Amino acid sequence: MTPPFRSGFICLVGRPNVGKSTLVNRLAGRPVSITSPKPQTTRNRVLGVCSGTDWQAVLVDTPGIHQARDPLNRRLVAYALAALHDADLALVLAEPFSARFSEPGPEDQLVLRRVREAGVKALLVLNKVDAAPEAAVLETLRSYGALGAFEELLPLSAATGRGVQRLVDLLPRYLPEGPRYFEDDQWTDQTEAHLLGELVRQEIFHRTEQEVPYSTAVQVQHMEEKGAVRVVYARIVVERDSQKGILIGKGGRMLRGIGQAARRRMETLLGTRVYLDLQVEVLPDWSRDARRLAELGYPEE
Repeated sequence: MTPPFRSGFICLVGRPNVGKSTLVNRLAGRPVSITSPKPQTTRNRVLGVCSGTDWQAVLVDTPGIHQARDPLNRRLVAYALAALHDADLALVLAEPFSARFSEPGPEDQLVLRRVREAGVKALLVLNKVDAAPEAAVLETLRSYGALGAFEELLPLSAATGRGVQRLVDLLPRYLPEGPRYFEDDQWTDQTEAHLLGELVRQEIFHRTEQEVPYSTAVQVQHMEEKGAVRVVYARIVVERDSQKGILIGKGGRMLRGIGQAARRRMETLLGTRVYLDLQVEVLPDWSRDARRLAELGYPEE
């Protein structure tokens, strides 16, 4: 008899900057979620797809779980918790302990508490093992294993791919019988406009510092074909005039650099030439305004 098809939703959770988006991109086989060395890069629930012959895992990348103190970050954490409660399986990402620790820190403890509250089966994914001493990796695995909260403990490196195949091989074991949610050529649920806007935001995260990337939203407003060229009109929203000045830069240099790098990534994604029109707009305190948050793609959960 043909084995039943298995499918389900797998939620990746963890504190900020632990490598969730990098792992989703690795498992999906192409960029689904933007990444940067800065924490709290991911702002939405992003779906990626990882499939085998008789199974399909819908991967849900989520914002980092943390103690949120402002309206935007409270919404981001709410997105993560809602995805966690809807999941068939959680991948809880952590990093090897530094020399100062022998147990999960406060942020990791918060994540563990939220996973327990959701009552979902969980695998511990110990990421970034390529950058840690073996003794630290073993001590971290021992500490998490002692909690008795995980079905499996998997050391790996999402950046290099080390150990990722073992995770892929295990996933079908934890999926229920279900339908194929996505066709074989689908790798995400994100709209083209959203993906292109995120490429702009990724460049802002890479090229600016301090509060600027966190006070920025990007919205693709219109796209059209002009011959063999895709024309993309997007606006970058900031909260203060000083942030607008930083993003534009002396003689427009910063904005040109952001636009050129984002355009190259767009062309790779779309497989066609792109003309990118970027405008910068100031919406004072948009990240604290419920109406503005919804307009910019961050509705209340």
